Amino acid sequence: MKLTNYLCLAAVGLVTLAGCGKGGPPTAQKPGKYSSTTGIEYNTEKGMAVANFKSVPEGPGLIFIEGGRTVLGSQSEDVTMTHDNIERTVTIASFYMDEAEVANIHWLEYLHFIRTDSVQEFYESALPDTTVWARDLSFNDPYVTYYLRYPGFRYFPVVGVSWLQADDYCTWRTAQVNQRLAGGGDSKPAGKKGLFGRKKNKAADGAEGTANAGDGKPVASIENGNTLPNYRLPTEAEWEYAAQALVGTQETGNENQEDKRIYPWDGKSTRNAYGKKQGQFLANFKRGRGDYAGIAGSLNDGAMITEYIYSYPPNDYGLYNMAGNVNEWVQDVYRPLSYQDVEDLNPFRRNGVADPADKYDKKGYQSLIDDHVRVYKGGSWRDVAYWLSPGTRRFMDEDSATATIGFRCAMINAGSNK
Repeated sequence: MKLTNYLCLAAVGLVTLAGCGKGGPPTAQKPGKYSSTTGIEYNTEKGMAVANFKSVPEGPGLIFIEGGRTVLGSQSEDVTMTHDNIERTVTIASFYMDEAEVANIHWLEYLHFIRTDSVQEFYESALPDTTVWARDLSFNDPYVTYYLRYPGFRYFPVVGVSWLQADDYCTWRTAQVNQRLAGGGDSKPAGKKGLFGRKKNKAADGAEGTANAGDGKPVASIENGNTLPNYRLPTEAEWEYAAQALVGTQETGNENQEDKRIYPWDGKSTRNAYGKKQGQFLANFKRGRGDYAGIAGSLNDGAMITEYIYSYPPNDYGLYNMAGNVNEWVQDVYRPLSYQDVEDLNPFRRNGVADPADKYDKKGYQSLIDDHVRVYKGGSWRDVAYWLSPGTRRFMDEDSATATIGFRCAMINAGSNK
């Protein structure tokens, strides 16, 4: 490089440093016109493309969950004697979570789009199993026929959905939301199952480059900052932390977490202790043997089966039905000793790490555990109050479904160290 070029770069560097002195150091929102390390101008033929960025776009339906230190684990007596969620201190990074469970209308929207954009085989694989309502010795036939599609049930939680189906929904939702935010058209499938199947492409993962589209519009990408991170199932730790909602018990300036909760609300009872609704149940669950809702004329929890996803008071994060209504799938593979194996920062159990499946004799029918069983949490309309406590946990095969398990989505807090 010629001496004149070096001198030019040096001069630009001095200008850049002078600019930093006046306007402060560069930030993600104001990176400046020149690189603060090389002095090379951005967004030129030779310089790096740096897109305008103000903030992460807002994701539909999401509530911000401020992270921090907490104690995870069961807060009540371990009546099942599993000892699989012993108390331990962890830190959870801030994230986003759906304010309510994914409802029938949301799943029907999903089916509407993939029926057009995907092969028939995948559309059929996405249909919920409505026969989960069928019982040999119970007349649940109306739910088998009407629960998913009848308009009156639109905002009741979708059930009969496996972990695998819920995971596919998260992929589809990511693609649809990011296409809308980027100003593009409908997402189109790529490959046999496209954006919506087990085989995901780069667009679904937000890994495209920073080039502009042919019409001059910026391509949806991580680098351009015009897309959201992936919608996904929450980790078990995130779900439990969000359900505790201990942010509502904290006093300003007090760094000690002095109050704990058995349920996602204050007190040791499942009933409202205050105001005009005193005595009313705070969640949809099974009160006792044969008692799902109370007596006619005074139906207490108000639901023989599932309930409207915005029923009952939200917790202190603004999340509805983090106890009762339906159990909810989380990301984690189940292991009984996850509490002692996983990290203490953003704990999460992946397939076969630290506790391989070959230690469990599932083929010999001595265990139900392998790398395809997933944790679900929260309690349901068919569960007794014990399972409403955030620290309780159960598991089921990822390709199985019941009338008592639904889900909600979560998302990382991108571009933040909190």
